[in-house]
Amino acid sequence: MGKGRREIETISLSFLDVISCGFGALILLLVLTKVYEPMIFAQTSSHIQQRVTALEIQLDSIRNQRRQLDRDRIHQEDQRDLQQQTLRNLANKLTALQSQYAAMQNSSKTQDSIVEQLSLARQSLSEEMQRLLAEYQKTAASHLIGGIPVDSDYVIFIIDTSGSMREFAWPLVMQKVEETLAVYPNLKGVQIMNDQGQYMFSQYADQWIPDTPARRRAILKRLASWTAFSRSSPERGITTAISTFYQPDRKISLYVFGDDFNGSSIAGVINQVDRINVQDASGERLVRIHGIGFPVIFAQDTQFQASGFRFAHFMRILCERNGGTFVGLNSFQAETSWRAPN
Repeated sequence: MGKGRREIETISLSFLDVISCGFGALILLLVLTKVYEPMIFAQTSSHIQQRVTALEIQLDSIRNQRRQLDRDRIHQEDQRDLQQQTLRNLANKLTALQSQYAAMQNSSKTQDSIVEQLSLARQSLSEEMQRLLAEYQKTAASHLIGGIPVDSDYVIFIIDTSGSMREFAWPLVMQKVEETLAVYPNLKGVQIMNDQGQYMFSQYADQWIPDTPARRRAILKRLASWTAFSRSSPERGITTAISTFYQPDRKISLYVFGDDFNGSSIAGVINQVDRINVQDASGERLVRIHGIGFPVIFAQDTQFQASGFRFAHFMRILCERNGGTFVGLNSFQAETSWRAPN
């Protein structure tokens, strides 16, 4: 009996040892696992954070590159639009130049045709017609220059001194005054006043300026800097000139220079001049009235051109009723060959 109990106790102790060792091993494994697991997790988390940071940096770089590419694309589109607009402008200019060239060709052909027709017409004149024409031209030359009678002994210039004339047409005004005086080589007297009847030389108010070469040079020199208030309506200047200077033994011509008419009534001014510049027994007026129109207003916008048309209409009627001629110039620029006097 005693031997059997010892064997059982021995087996029981061995089993307990085995179990104790097993539990001990498990405990040791658990301890080891708990010790190393946080270190591995910390290392893994740090590596992931580094990767995330690297990817964010890479993403920002890609975004910057995309923004730069967008800017480059927009700039290229703007350049393309600008180039297309430039091409359209050049195409329009080319079309306009081609039209002008075609018009010039047509004009040249028309002029050649007119010259040819004139040559044929000249060739077709008989000897008798040519003889009569020569005699007519010889007779007319002593009294007409450019269609304007030049048989007067006294000349009065009535000049519009408004801003438009002073600013744009004054060199041509001086040129036309000089040219007009040139066709009257032996005047007995000359006078210069503006459309309001103000004299250019106050010392010669109400009297004639002697016509000498020195005085003609003085007239042109003073005219270059002459300024006076103007209403662009020559009624007062015309009536003052006639009432002051007319005498029965004087042949007087008035030259009215202007670019527009701002008077209230064309008919009113013409009637007023008719009452002063009356007809004599032969039907001739006391003085001749000529007009020269400077196309300054026609270089402005269409809405401002009405006064220019009024001046041309007014002067055509006035000159026709008073034995004169109206000449409308086609430019308000002085000829390049003309030089203002010093």
